[in-house]
Amino acid sequence: MATETVAKPRTSARVHVQKFGTFLSGMIMPNIGAFIAWGIITALFIEKGWLPVPQLGGFGETDGKPNIGLVGPMITYLLPLLIGYTGGKMVYDVRGGVVGAIGTMGVIVGAGIPMFIGAMIMGPLGGWTMKKIDSIWDGKIRPGFEMLVNNFSAGIWGALLALLGFYGISPLVTAFSTAAGNFVQFLVHNGLLPLTSIFIEPAKVLFLNNAINHGVLTPLGVQQSLEQGKSILFLLEANPGPGLGLLLAYTFFGRGAAKASAPGAAIIQFLGGIHEIYFPYVLMRPLLILGTIAGGMTGIATLAVTNSGLVAPAAPGSIFAVLAQTSRDSYFGVILSVVLAAAVSFLVSSVILKTTKHSDEADLGDATARMEEMKGKKSSVSSHLTGAGAGTAAGAAAGRGGVGVLAGPVRNIVFACDAGMGSSAMGASVLRNKIKAAGFPDVKVTNASIANLSDTYDVVVTHQDLTERAKPVTSSAMHYSVDNFMNSPRYDEIVDLVRESNTEGAAATEGPDAGAGTPGGASASGPAMAAAAGAGTTHGAHAADAPVDAAPAADASANGSGDILARESVVLTGSATTRDAAIDEAGRLLLARGAVDEGYIAAMHEREESVSTYMGSFLAIPHGTNAAKDHIRKSAVSVIRYPEGIDWNGKQVKFVVGVAGINNEHLHILSSIAKVFTNKEQVARLEAATSEDEVLDLFGKVNA
Repeated sequence: MATETVAKPRTSARVHVQKFGTFLSGMIMPNIGAFIAWGIITALFIEKGWLPVPQLGGFGETDGKPNIGLVGPMITYLLPLLIGYTGGKMVYDVRGGVVGAIGTMGVIVGAGIPMFIGAMIMGPLGGWTMKKIDSIWDGKIRPGFEMLVNNFSAGIWGALLALLGFYGISPLVTAFSTAAGNFVQFLVHNGLLPLTSIFIEPAKVLFLNNAINHGVLTPLGVQQSLEQGKSILFLLEANPGPGLGLLLAYTFFGRGAAKASAPGAAIIQFLGGIHEIYFPYVLMRPLLILGTIAGGMTGIATLAVTNSGLVAPAAPGSIFAVLAQTSRDSYFGVILSVVLAAAVSFLVSSVILKTTKHSDEADLGDATARMEEMKGKKSSVSSHLTGAGAGTAAGAAAGRGGVGVLAGPVRNIVFACDAGMGSSAMGASVLRNKIKAAGFPDVKVTNASIANLSDTYDVVVTHQDLTERAKPVTSSAMHYSVDNFMNSPRYDEIVDLVRESNTEGAAATEGPDAGAGTPGGASASGPAMAAAAGAGTTHGAHAADAPVDAAPAADASANGSGDILARESVVLTGSATTRDAAIDEAGRLLLARGAVDEGYIAAMHEREESVSTYMGSFLAIPHGTNAAKDHIRKSAVSVIRYPEGIDWNGKQVKFVVGVAGINNEHLHILSSIAKVFTNKEQVARLEAATSEDEVLDLFGKVNA
């Protein structure tokens, strides 16, 4: 069968905006607690607050000196610095966060106003530039001078960024903030602010709200709140009224699963503040967006007429969070805006529901799947929707766009990569161990190349750069994208999915093709990594066009694969200092064993340029592409240790395992390697090993 290269689909503009919004949200959301703390202090202690305290609220004088208070310094310095640090850390860990915070300080002092937008620029810029600078001399610093170079490089570059922020960025951001503020005031003064709902409400359903809310509204709202004591901008997107009205309309005039689930969804949306739970109801009947738009416009108009607002962001958009952040003089207007928004949304939505065709239960499951596809990940509340009236773990209908709905227990999971013999085998071994430890040894976890995938799996796990290639041929499966095959947090989600589906829906499906789909809910808490790797039990792997039973892998020594890892292929101190040189070094060991020819080493570099083989836990396993199998003469594995570590696409790697495999002969070695690298004590022993035999012992293979 000829190897076919599947072109990566072009990413839509909506996806790019979603990613941008998610990145902005990633800087703001971890610090929402600080925003809330500032809002509480402001509401309580300012001159017009509930409990005015000059020393805390920053008004009046004490002993002839003006009171600074907490309100001003927190909003001017603390919050922007937290955002700048978080943005830098997102790009380049703690080191990037520190440099990002230094650069943010320059913008703060240069502008003299709260610099949230400036912080969202300087934080990631500081992290990214520091990462690039460190890469210049990575591996070139003499031992003993690392701390000196690292500290001074961060300090010098941070100082330069602070100057850039002071003289260059702050005037631009100040001008933008002023212009944006003037535009908002123009909308308010001319009664046009309610028109923003025409954009905001559809944006919420399309998961573009983060780019709008956290990128523009929150920074402008904070500035307005500092000057006026409150801001209407905090409620443009967070008002729970429109969603509540829509769900109430379904409660009274819906049918099937939609009607049955709407009351519970309304409670979650209004009290819990999880607005995304009503998105599938809009997707079932897109015309209903008119109801939420009308409700949103009514709420904003009410706030404008009553001159009401919040003192700080309400996150999540729960009525409790809204009331907690309401300005002291705005309770009537805020409550009225929520009530009227819900009432108008209910009336408009009810008319639409009564005058158009009703949906059925399958429509809700389908809409939920589409909602999760647009979101790009599992919804934390979708189980409430798909569980209503559907006697399975996750719903009742097939999904679209590569996201299905489970019709029974998860029985068949596949890890897919380009070649199907290296990173996918390692990931399959790690997840298999976790699923066994959770008490489900019968769940089949295999690995395959993307070219050999078929639409017969319940769950497909791929590197995030390969997901779009895998989806077209496995459209009914649930897809999980990872960037770390050794210890991805998504594994815990998959284990929870297996546990839930096999516990709640075990009786529903016993035959083959049990179905594929979306989880009925996955949490971040999973069992600890299993201590036993189950070496040699691969439960099958795909090679060529048909699945190959991997049971013979357990008898590797008997079938001639006992020399896959030999002493001469173990190097305790590698000579390479770069990623590409390390790939060459690992490939040369395979070449010296007669396992591959020169073309395979070139294919290892080609594979690395396509998708990184970094696995986590200081491990990389370079191997060739799927098209390079003709360059393999026999299965072999090489192991090289780099005590000082080398940079691998921004990650530190201390162990490089070169892989060349025919059929499944090498999988028992990869399973043993996975066992070692999911155990911190074993990794420590590997780092301290003084002989090749110690390494071979750890991997369960001593070859004299």
